[in-house]
Amino acid sequence: MTEPDPAADPLEEARARYREERAKRLRTDGLDQFQQLRGEFAEFDRDPFADPDFTRDPVERDVDVVIVGAGFAGMLTAARLRERGVEDFLILDKAGDFGGTWYWNRYPGCMCDVESYTYLPLLEETGYMPSMKYAGAAEIFAYCQVIGKHFDLYPRALFQTIVDTATWDDDAARWVVHTSRGDVLHARFLVTAGGILSKAKLPGIPGIEDFQGDTFHTSRWDYGVTGGGPTEEMDRLGDKRVGIIGTGATSVQVVPQLARAAREVFVFQRTPSAVGVRDNGPTDEAWFRSLEPGWQAERIRNFTEAVTGKHPDRNLVADGWTEVMWDDTQSAGATPEEAEALERSDFDTMEAIRRRVDEVVEDPTTAEALKPWYGKHCKRVCFHDEYLPAFNEPHVHLVDTQGRGVERVTADGVVVDGVEYPLDVLIFASGFEVTTDLDQRLGFDPVGRGGVSMSGRWHDGAHTLHGVLSAEFPNMCMISIVQAGFGTNFLHFLSESAGHVSWLISTCLQDDIRTIEATPEAEEAWHAVLISEAVKIADYSINCTPGYYNSEQGNNPKARRNLTYTGSLVDYVDHLERWREQPGFPGARVVHDGS
Repeated sequence: MTEPDPAADPLEEARARYREERAKRLRTDGLDQFQQLRGEFAEFDRDPFADPDFTRDPVERDVDVVIVGAGFAGMLTAARLRERGVEDFLILDKAGDFGGTWYWNRYPGCMCDVESYTYLPLLEETGYMPSMKYAGAAEIFAYCQVIGKHFDLYPRALFQTIVDTATWDDDAARWVVHTSRGDVLHARFLVTAGGILSKAKLPGIPGIEDFQGDTFHTSRWDYGVTGGGPTEEMDRLGDKRVGIIGTGATSVQVVPQLARAAREVFVFQRTPSAVGVRDNGPTDEAWFRSLEPGWQAERIRNFTEAVTGKHPDRNLVADGWTEVMWDDTQSAGATPEEAEALERSDFDTMEAIRRRVDEVVEDPTTAEALKPWYGKHCKRVCFHDEYLPAFNEPHVHLVDTQGRGVERVTADGVVVDGVEYPLDVLIFASGFEVTTDLDQRLGFDPVGRGGVSMSGRWHDGAHTLHGVLSAEFPNMCMISIVQAGFGTNFLHFLSESAGHVSWLISTCLQDDIRTIEATPEAEEAWHAVLISEAVKIADYSINCTPGYYNSEQGNNPKARRNLTYTGSLVDYVDHLERWREQPGFPGARVVHDGS
């Protein structure tokens, strides 16, 4: 690393450092550097929380809707369908209960990083008051069960059930769904609501299968190894050397908990996270009870506007997120002067985060390694008050890989730069698949009209209208960020998508519409919209370090089509609303009963 010039412009120095750090992390394999939980790692994907002896008789039914996924996306779709008078549906999920990511993620310290009042859906409908501004995972999982009971979803749920196949029967105008429990379901509509963070991934590190100690992914936390529980201190690590690979949002929450429990902790870092102040606290009950009807929808939209540079008149949430993301600095400026002003604003925000590292972390070398040298829109910013202080503990070691990642795993530990770090426990905080192929994330490959599989028709990437409808797959509605919206508050996107899908299905049932699907022409028109939005941030994105936001800067030929809508989520929602307001489902091929 070059020595800084005291007389140089800090922004120019940052540009050089950003380029240097990005170059360290570029690799040719992109998303292929990760592997799925299969084969030797299938055990990582088992459900450690459900009854292993659970059995039930197969179900054979004809229903209006089959919803695949019992997380917030599936629950919201079901709740909105019921509000619209659609009662004949089933919800399928491999998990043992409602919750989705909050069913699976029970690691110590797990919590939502967006405030509870905008993240937890349906608060007005259920009357539930979150206990904290940022609720913990155990509370969120319990709240998912509240939603399931409030909307009477449990009698309509088939848990511990995996979809094997879903095939369109054109003569019957039904999706035929076969499951691991022997179920045969015939559905007018199929909703894929697999969520955003549902398919865990592992790094493809040489020798990863050789480790002889205890190991697991954070989304399947093994309390049999660590002791304790989601709300209890871990009591079996006192004599253990624990390693954790990954330094994203999950690791930021886990590391302080490991620091309290383990003899030694080794944090293997490829790229540091930007970590701001969390400042959590209990809910003010008097304030919460004083909120007027309609408050949550207003607050959710206000938050999204505040973190996408739309500068609402009032900042209702006023937290670290809204402070850091208030200005949208990733879009190209209209003039060179405006472009530099945006860049300098971004630099100032990240420089404040880097200064915080120096203020908190005592060892200068460790502090330097923990500083994020990239723009604020490159990776999801984290907020936590205990992560950085954990590195002041003498038994917590940061192993900085200088952007290269772990070299290899051995039977006894992890090797970085030729040095082996012996471990008793190895934990993977390596995240989830986000923009990979939908059939890969769902775990089954839908077969549409004429025997066309999704993997076949989407061989070059996704083809959709709004990320929801696809040609050759009649009556299939997708809730996924690929070719759809994306935002800091995932639940805002899921809520809007569930509302859109429930409107679409209920309208089709009411109007005796036999089938609906996108036209290829509409798919291409929507793709052109996605490209036009992506171009606005292309220069910013290409200069970022690799990550899931930019598909690891890989050369995947499908990346051009597997885009998200990179404009504001508010603007994406406006696209959906304008489409619903127009008569005749523009861009969709519609066949009525009797046609």
